[in-house]
Amino acid sequence: MGNFVGRIGGMSSKRFLSPWKNSLEKPVIYHCVSRVVDRRYVLKEEEREKFRMFMRMVENFSGCRVLSYCLMSNHFHILLEVPPAPAEGISDGEILRRLGAIYSEAAVAAIAREMEEARAEGAEALLGEIRLRHTRRMHDLSEFMKALLIRFTRWFNRTHQRTGTLWEDRFKSVIVESGLAARTMAAYIDLNPVRAGMVEDPAEYRWSSYGEAVGGGKKGNGKKAREGLVRANRCDKGVGFDATQWLEVAKSYRILLGMAVARKRGKANLEEVMGKGKAPGKAPGKAAEMRNMNMEEIIEHLEKTGQTIGLPDLTAAKILRMRVRYFTDGAVIGSKAFVNEAFAGARERFSERRKDGARRMRGSGAAAKGVLWSMRDLRVGV
Repeated sequence: MGNFVGRIGGMSSKRFLSPWKNSLEKPVIYHCVSRVVDRRYVLKEEEREKFRMFMRMVENFSGCRVLSYCLMSNHFHILLEVPPAPAEGISDGEILRRLGAIYSEAAVAAIAREMEEARAEGAEALLGEIRLRHTRRMHDLSEFMKALLIRFTRWFNRTHQRTGTLWEDRFKSVIVESGLAARTMAAYIDLNPVRAGMVEDPAEYRWSSYGEAVGGGKKGNGKKAREGLVRANRCDKGVGFDATQWLEVAKSYRILLGMAVARKRGKANLEEVMGKGKAPGKAPGKAAEMRNMNMEEIIEHLEKTGQTIGLPDLTAAKILRMRVRYFTDGAVIGSKAFVNEAFAGARERFSERRKDGARRMRGSGAAAKGVLWSMRDLRVGV
């Protein structure tokens, strides 16, 4: 994937990569987007099922983890965490196990024999080359996307008797802070089919992380999606990919999604937002007080009174209702301190006139003023 040349808003348009990519404390998360060439609507049911299959294959191989995703008719969104490779290196057994996610048993067996022969001959340099040949493609954003897009394109071209590129230019990526930014971005991704008018409830859309998480079957389908959303919602609290926390996380996440989609006036109460469950929290008086309010009134009421009854940040709910260009073109999204830290780590890429990194989001992102910040200034109304 090549890099663009030039400057936009006092900064190079070269892809931003996290300056703390090997950190064990700070999660490295990217929002990735790519569109079909000419934005043609060619990703139908079979294509989306196949794309998800390849995505999970590459995920299992690479060591990268999908936190949230949505596959639309002509583009896709993936919220991807890229953890550092183990400090002690990746063992031969683990390399072979991961290779099994993308190669046939025969191919993996051949690689195992190649490694064993080099080991038997005492050819440590050759063994190191064999390991590097495969591990260099792990724990890397560009390698993950390259493998996914190439594998899907080959299948698509073979299936539809076509040749050539399938995707527009290079994929876009935005660095996302853990915490509020990651939770907001995950929900923003899951709400794509709602904003597009394809479904009324994000749970109804099969090709998204939330749809997969709530639609898991008896064989454990949906576990990966649940693990990813738990991590997206709680990684700032040190929670890993723990599917056992899904029921608890699902409640707050459902409220956030529900508050975002309930745009029209009408009977929308807290039980409906939760999905036919009981009102959350231990304050039935507060819940009863708002039971017959629509979501606009609930948000307004909570802001005025300072009540939360366990609801997530209301700012996020406001900006989730519309398309926010900053989430795909902002380079870095997070708190002011987070964006400025990323700016300091890439200071040489900016003009001398640029004194800091954090920029207020405007237009459709204005509701996040003072809470979420962007690295890029974007023109409003474009």
